[in-house]
Amino acid sequence: MTPMRRNSLLVLLLAASVTVGGCSTISRLNPFKGGDDGPQETAAEGERIAIVAADQTLEVAEALKGADFFLPAPAAVAEWPLPGGNAEQSVGHAEAGGNLSIAWKRGFGEGSGKGAYVTAPPVAANGKIFVMDGGANVSAFDAQSGSQVWKVSLRPDSKRDKEGFGGGLAVADGKLYVSSGYRFVAQLNADTGAVAWKTTTEQPLHAAPTVSGGRMFVVAVDNTLLTFDAATGADGWTYQGLSESARILAASSPAVSGDTVVAAFGSGELVALRAANGNDLWNEALSRANRNNALSEIRDIPGRPVIFQGDVFAVSHSGVFAATDLRTGQARWTLPVTGITSPWPAGDVVYVVSKSGEVICAARESGQIYWIRDLGVGREKLRGRGFMGMSFLGGKKKYSTRPIWSSPVLASNRIVVAGTSGELVAINAKTGEIEKTVNLGAPTLIGPIAVNGTIYVVTDEAQLIALR
Repeated sequence: MTPMRRNSLLVLLLAASVTVGGCSTISRLNPFKGGDDGPQETAAEGERIAIVAADQTLEVAEALKGADFFLPAPAAVAEWPLPGGNAEQSVGHAEAGGNLSIAWKRGFGEGSGKGAYVTAPPVAANGKIFVMDGGANVSAFDAQSGSQVWKVSLRPDSKRDKEGFGGGLAVADGKLYVSSGYRFVAQLNADTGAVAWKTTTEQPLHAAPTVSGGRMFVVAVDNTLLTFDAATGADGWTYQGLSESARILAASSPAVSGDTVVAAFGSGELVALRAANGNDLWNEALSRANRNNALSEIRDIPGRPVIFQGDVFAVSHSGVFAATDLRTGQARWTLPVTGITSPWPAGDVVYVVSKSGEVICAARESGQIYWIRDLGVGREKLRGRGFMGMSFLGGKKKYSTRPIWSSPVLASNRIVVAGTSGELVAINAKTGEIEKTVNLGAPTLIGPIAVNGTIYVVTDEAQLIALR
């Protein structure tokens, strides 16, 4: 199985029935096998209400064709300590990438395949880039030279957990925090890799953590938001989202603004809670009315919710891209976009990448669309047989599959995305025109990060690539 095929299956097609009790390994999720603790909050069962009408379509607004809009000037970004860059997961406009020449590549361990998948976004702090491979091996690299600083294996020596994947990394106050599909969270010394504490969880953690205000926030595979004391690893409050029979085997990192944490779940719920105690503030279901096939029934929000200037931006696999008021939970506007990525707001606009490979630039206040760039055109790959996500081209056994693209990053006036085609593409942020394509040599679905003038990409083959 090719790396591109593996990544496609991982993010789009591994929709599995989630067994809440005792679910510990990827094999059990394989769809092809048929201060003080606050109060514990439980989401109320309720009826999902579609917030996107069946007849709503995605098209460029006539009044905005060719129109200009405001973007802030690129600014240097010194660190990227959390999966989304900061607690609100909203970086703005980074100065990075230059002419996008590959400065160096470094392998860091076990790539995707045989039950292991590279899914952890890289993070950066204090001159180091931190990555995690498909086998829970965590490494630190010098951000400038690419030389390895340290490497430590966190894979449990347990017969119960022979396989696991997912999770991620976060940095805060000189400590590196780890979540893992092997059912644990941990704190490491960011300079040496020494383990300070390690706490076992009941469920696998496919999401990267967010650390803010002395707490570690992470979403478990059973739609539970877990919190831990960042200093000690002690359990904090939990929030149980709605149970869901099918989800994508990837998960979202919560966003935090002040005392509000916003989390997204496999049920399609977008939930705002008090960071101090987990009290429920509001709950919105990103669901579209015309779900007419099996994949559209997967309501998951695998991408990170993003908080920007009082709004929360998120996109669901069920076909809803929404701007939601952070204070009230009311949707300000919605668009019919099916996505597995994180939106990127900046200035007057917000960018989002659809599952089908469309990069969309929309007005942040109204949701009207400035431009759409389809990255799938000309990049289809012929396959010998048909499967979900592949389009029939003609003949009995000729099918095509489009590449799948990562979350975007806005760097030096370009929208930069990477994909399962093994390419990194830079798009003019104002016009939507493709300015440059770089061959990475391996597929990826992990969004790039932009730190100290450099764009870093992690591939499916456990390679860390620096572009300057």
